[in-house]
Amino acid sequence: MNDARQQIADFLSALITVYTLIIFAWIIVSWVLSFGVRIPYSRPVNAVLDFLRDVTNPYLRIFRKLGLQFGPVDLSPMVGILVLIFGGQLLVNLISPG
Repeated sequence: MNDARQQIADFLSALITVYTLIIFAWIIVSWVLSFGVRIPYSRPVNAVLDFLRDVTNPYLRIFRKLGLQFGPVDLSPMVGILVLIFGGQLLVNLISPG
């Protein structure tokens, strides 16, 4: 039983890490695009951009409702990452045995 709980905790920890990296990738891409860099049309690039947007927007939309945008700076992704890391670690510790 403890082995199964540990495996679930490890999987959840890895999932949180991957999702955090995806949010960081979206932050970097959105900064690059906000500076006016035009990415030439490419199906693979558009597929990656669409994936990043579609995967991060539902989660980040929760924090965007809090009004964390100050001029051109949107702090909602950073708050979302902090909640994901700390909340996820709390959940992993609750699941993990001993």
